[in-house]
Order: sequence, then C-alpha cells, then structure tokens
Amino acid sequence: MKTFKLGGVHPPENKLSQSAAIEVLPLPETVTIPLSQHLGVPANPVVKKGDSVKAGQLIAKGEAFISANIHSSVSGTVQKIDDVVDTSGYRKKAIVIKVEGDVWEEGIDLSKDLIKNITLSPQEIVSRVNEKGIVGMGGATFPSHVKLMVPQGKTAEYLIINGVECEPYLTSDHRLMLEKAEEMLVGIQIQMRALNVEKAIIGIENNKPDAIEHLRKLLPQYTGISVEPLKVKYPQGGEKQLIKALVNREVPSGKLPIEVGCVVHNVGTSFAVYEAVQKNKPLVERVVTVTGKGLKEPSNFLVRIGTPITQLIEAAGGMPENTGKVVNGGPMMGKSLSDLNTPVTKGTSGILLFPQAETSRKPVHNCIRCGRCASICPMGLEPYLLAVLASHNKFEDCESEKIMDCIECGSCLYICPSGRPLLDQIRVGKNETGKMIRSRHK
Repeated sequence: MKTFKLGGVHPPENKLSQSAAIEVLPLPETVTIPLSQHLGVPANPVVKKGDSVKAGQLIAKGEAFISANIHSSVSGTVQKIDDVVDTSGYRKKAIVIKVEGDVWEEGIDLSKDLIKNITLSPQEIVSRVNEKGIVGMGGATFPSHVKLMVPQGKTAEYLIINGVECEPYLTSDHRLMLEKAEEMLVGIQIQMRALNVEKAIIGIENNKPDAIEHLRKLLPQYTGISVEPLKVKYPQGGEKQLIKALVNREVPSGKLPIEVGCVVHNVGTSFAVYEAVQKNKPLVERVVTVTGKGLKEPSNFLVRIGTPITQLIEAAGGMPENTGKVVNGGPMMGKSLSDLNTPVTKGTSGILLFPQAETSRKPVHNCIRCGRCASICPMGLEPYLLAVLASHNKFEDCESEKIMDCIECGSCLYICPSGRPLLDQIRVGKNETGKMIRSRHK
C-alpha cells in the first residue's frame, strides 16, 4: 500500500459522521462574509451599506494576483461593512447582509442536472475559476486559478486530487466523494484541460473503501483519471506527502509542486470548479462537518458562506454541557474559536467540539532528548531545535534550519512525551521568519 516514507503518526480516526449524508442547512437571518477568506490580499468591496444583493452576486473583487473574488451567499440588504472576529480570532473587514428570501443572480444554473460536455477553452476555464472566486477547500484556501496557470518554463504532468482527508473526525470530503462523485470527476476533467495534462490521480486513504469502490465504478466514463488507495497515516493529505506517495517525487525545499510536474487540488475544490465552469455558480456554499464525541448528531451540512457557527452547532443537536473547546478544523491542525458567532468561510472544513476532559494540555516538562519529534516529522525537520530557536528570537537560525518548510501538521506536539508546545513556538517562529524574509524584498 502506497504512502509517504518520512515520519508520520497514527492518531485515532474518530470519523463519527462518516455515515451522515449531507444535509442542507436552512438560511440564517444574517450572514457575515469576510473579505479575507483566501490566501493573499483581501478583496475590495464593490457594494455599500443599503445595497440590495442577490445570491451569487459579486460583492468584493480580488484585484491582486494572489487574491479571490467574494460573492454574496444570500439575497438581501447590506447592513454594514465592518471589522468582525473571524476564525483566526482577529477582527477583519467583512460585509454583513440581512437575509431577505433566496433570489439568485440570473445565469446561474441551480438544477441537479449533470453536464459532462466541457465547452470552455483552457484560458476560459482559468478565467471562469478566477471570476467565481474558487479557492483551495482543503483548508489552505490558495486561489485556484493561480494553480491552474502553469508558469512559463514549467510543465504539468500530473493533476493530483486530494481525497485523503487524514485529519481525525472530518468527513466532508468523504461524503462529497460519495454523493457528488460525477460532478467531482467532471471538475477534474475541467482542470486537466486547463493544465493540458493527460493523467489525474485521486489519492484516498483505505479507511474509505466505499468512496474508492464508488469512484472506480464511474472511472471507465472518465479518461485519464485513476484512484489510488493509500495507507492510513497522518499527514498523508499534505501536498508534498501526497506527491511522494502517489508519484514518488520530492518537492524541493522552498518550492511548489509544479517544480516536479504536479498540481494538487482537493476534491471539494474539484466540485467547486465543476459548479463554476458548468453551472456558472460562484463559491458561496460548502460542506462542513460538525462533530464531537458528546454531540447528539454528528453531521455534514451544506452551508452558505457567512452563516454563524452557532447555527451549525444547534442543527447538530446543540452544545453539549461538558464542551470545553470548539475547534475550527480538525484536532491536529485546527484552531480554537474565541467567538461562536464567527462565520463559516470558504476554508471551514469542520467544527469540532471537544469535551472538557480532553481540552487540557499535558503538563510541560523539560525536553528529555528522546528525538521522537524529529523521527516523526514528515518534512525531516528538527522540531525541538526550531522551537528553541523561535523562543529565543533567533530567526536567522530558524531560516537556515528550514523552519519555513514546516507544514504545521502538529505531529511533533502530538508525539512529545514532555508536553512541550512545539507547534505553538514553531508557528510564532515561522511568522516572524517570514516577515524577516519578506522585508528583504521591499
């Protein structure tokens, strides 16, 4: 069974919601749509307070090269454009819309009909993906149109589709592969055309045998696409780990997958590309897993962007009394929420409720030099060293020790017997080292 070779851990899977079919969440009374829900520069508003908007209407334009358009997920009236707390815990600019009905922009196909025939040229596909605000939906939220633009002098050989979903608890991609498989496969073919590649590989961990079987039954209708089962090992869904597992190529330090002829997209992104190109539909909703051991009904919801997270929790049976922490994302890479009125964004893959008993960290002890963090690091780094350098503000040394290669998977924090906050310290070090590197190019 294929997998990446270097490091990795095996946390309990806890896929409590894997058999829960996707449900459409009712519209909220108000949506709060952040202008920065993608990597890169925040989008600029093109509406103002008092404007009437329809679902699917452009409300903020991504004007930088690394940015993404934002569309209204509902119809209603713009109440204000203000700073609100987003999933990062910081206050950032957002557009608040009072929901009034559900009227969509003309030209958006809301039917369930599958459209297989792809009529757009590669350039038109890239333009449409850009126009409709599609971003990576596995959590990184990198603008998808940029990935589809192969730099001059580079060649894409493989389109790698990430169906791994290696984070414990999360099941939104799993359900999407079961319930929207054909749309996703057409979306993959659209991306293949844009990139001019003949081979696409869908990597799926073998704890999802139903998804592997379902997709394989459909594959004879879709030329050039294959499904590759993978051994269950975290963080198999990391771009570089997935490329190593599937095509045995290593992305050089500081470089992107295109350096080894690969482009990686998530299954959710592939579905969003299908809707954008074949249905003219912007990215205004996504599937979100709401789960936790104490939750009455672990669920997968189709949610409009901007919906408050409190509404998702209520729909899954309400907040258990013993809840100690609510996490945006999975337990390994997710971050605690400071405010449950925080809105769902394009990058919200899951909401995880931890019982109080599981939220307290281990007592922090001195490093015992066991080397376990280094042995399981999937990037071949030395987390114990990076954490010490970062905590002493030695950012030049952090750079030379390749701190920017860290994918923040949390494996080191998970495995450390001394309970040391390795990931926290490394994240701070990465942030400061990145600032230092960027300052050189000003």
